[in-house]
Amino acid sequence: MLPEQLYKRRRNHNNTPKSLLLILANYVIVLVSTSLFTSCNHISWFFWVVLGGLAIYNYFYIRRFHEEYNKVTIVAYIISLVALSTLFIIFMANGQSC
Repeated sequence: MLPEQLYKRRRNHNNTPKSLLLILANYVIVLVSTSLFTSCNHISWFFWVVLGGLAIYNYFYIRRFHEEYNKVTIVAYIISLVALSTLFIIFMANGQSC
């Protein structure tokens, strides 16, 4: 018989760093909004509204959990933003068939 504690769910995901959650949220929001609000030759105005809202969310999220952002996590966050913008450019150039 297995003990009860074996399959208990972690409370509040205490082991997941806040910086990783922010990076994952950025990727999900940008990739979903890119697929919904862009076409081969046109980017909808609502896409820019979503990106502006995401920028405001990032600002307040980093400001709220500023004690978790040291030099390493800031470099990882900046690298993820560069990779995300590169992924957006690649997705716009090749991802959608016209």
